[in-house]
Amino acid sequence: MLISFDIDGTMEFGEPPGPVPVSFVRELADDGHVIGSASDRTRSDQSQLWEKHGIAVAFVGGKHHLHEVREQFPAERHVHIGDTHVDEHYALLAGFEFCQLDDWATIAQP
Repeated sequence: MLISFDIDGTMEFGEPPGPVPVSFVRELADDGHVIGSASDRTRSDQSQLWEKHGIAVAFVGGKHHLHEVREQFPAERHVHIGDTHVDEHYALLAGFEFCQLDDWATIAQP
């Protein structure tokens, strides 16, 4: 599975902070999932944030580039986790499943 994260309002290190802890992302990566981010932040800013938190990501980019991520990384499932309708719009446009943070309790279940 490929999982893309929005940063601001989604990740605990975003501005504003969101509910998704770095430890959750680390567990997904350790389980062999392809991890990255699609955000409004620049690619270099996204890369620096992930590096600062010790997460090696496979991709970073704008959410409007999710279709390129899908082409580059074939997977059984492509999921984008975010907090806005804009996240949802671009995720669905690119053929990703979208997980709204309102459903975080469900997403975070083992």
